[in-house]
Amino acid sequence: MTNYALLNNVEHHDLKVITQYGAKYGDNIATALTFPTEYADVQREYPIFFQKDPQSGEFRSVVLLGFEKDENLFLDNDTWRANYIPGIVARGPFLIGFQEKEIGGNIVKDPVIHIDLDSPRVSRTEGTPVFLPRGGNSPYIEQVAAVLNGIRDGLEISKLMFEAFTSMDLIEPMNVEIKFTADLQYDLRGLYGINQAKLNSLDGESLLKLNKAGFLHGAFLILSSMNNVQRLVNLKQQRLLGQMQTS
Repeated sequence: MTNYALLNNVEHHDLKVITQYGAKYGDNIATALTFPTEYADVQREYPIFFQKDPQSGEFRSVVLLGFEKDENLFLDNDTWRANYIPGIVARGPFLIGFQEKEIGGNIVKDPVIHIDLDSPRVSRTEGTPVFLPRGGNSPYIEQVAAVLNGIRDGLEISKLMFEAFTSMDLIEPMNVEIKFTADLQYDLRGLYGINQAKLNSLDGESLLKLNKAGFLHGAFLILSSMNNVQRLVNLKQQRLLGQMQTS
């Protein structure tokens, strides 16, 4: 359950957020949403795939974190072992919303931050303060605001990017088949990626169009991220070895 409230420094003056990671905070996830605004950072750590939203059927970007349900191979007790945390995770119990206000006779939507008061990360006794003692924003919430803005911009860019990729027939289904032992193998379905052959064969006008929109660079970042599938395999092998040694 969630209990979102508009964040303010009066009611929430003493709120703190636990910034550690762990299964008890919901971090044991096999995939996480990602956005074009963070592809450059994400592709250094994780493989980027596309999935279809089960409700809308529209494409969305995800990073692969594990091979089975509730498996995050980057999660080690209370530590996330990567140099970059996807924004959807780094935002913690916050999300961005909009508040209508009138400016010059026009109604505009002003972005505001909401917090899930029922999140297990939210506390009044431990964690990182959301506000300073005199009511100002803490460095932590300023960082969260930047992450939320990246997510907001990323959502808008994603829609345009997938429209461009679809119109040029660049998206293809991808099956991830990994075999560790005769009894342990994975065949991940429902994942999509960039068809590199079709990307390479685009005419000059199409390439120019993608490049001007910034989507050509994104396509190459996605292709480059595929090298991280092997990193996931290595992490899984290390975990399996650790389980054997402790059993």
